[in-house]
This record gives sequence, structure tokens and C-alpha cells, in this order.
Amino acid sequence: MPDLSEEEINSEVMNLHKTIYEKFNYEMKYIRPPKGEFSERTIVVTNSLSYKTVMWSFAYEDWNENKQPDEIKAKEKILKNLHNGEIMLLHGNSKTNTNILDNIIKEAKEMGYEFKSLDEFEK
Repeated sequence: MPDLSEEEINSEVMNLHKTIYEKFNYEMKYIRPPKGEFSERTIVVTNSLSYKTVMWSFAYEDWNENKQPDEIKAKEKILKNLHNGEIMLLHGNSKTNTNILDNIIKEAKEMGYEFKSLDEFEK
């Protein structure tokens, strides 16, 4: 996003907002900058669109569809790095994540963790 003009950021964000609302009847209010790349200017622009920028506290290399991580190692890495207040970034295009997510959620709950929406997390 830092390389985009204010108009381009506005257009991209609001087009996504419109699509999400039309498909899911959901009003977006949070944004994660693509690749985690942002600047003070991009934050000001997205704030002016009434978005709150939220970053992740855990991510791993799962986005490359041609280089999917091993399921056992991925699960181990995710569970080993669980922490209170975590915002976990898992990419939906990851076949590995699709295959292990149910197990991750169950094991995290067994360890005493809860899952909450960002709205609940803020409180």
C-alpha cells in the first residue's frame, strides 16, 4: 500500500468493502495491510475511511500455494507459538491450513485458549 496513491488506496479499500457487504452483508471496519506493508500516510488514509489497522502477532509461510508447509510441522509451529491476545494470520488459500485448522482449534481450546472476534478482543 505505501506505493499507492491516496485515490488508489481509497478505491481498493472501498471496492473491497462494497464487495464484502454485497456478498456477506458485513460492514468491514478493520484492515490488515497487504504483506504488512504500511506507512504513516497509508494509516492516515485508511483511518479517514473509518478503518482500524490491525496487525498480526503470528504468521508463517503458508501463502505460497506451490510451496505448502508440511502439515505436522505447521501444526507444531502454530501450537508452539500460541500466546494470549494472539492475532493469528493464516492464509485461506493454504491447503495445509484447511487440513489442520480444525485440529488446531480443538487443541488450542484444550490448552485453555479462547477464540474471539476483534470486537470482543477490544473490550
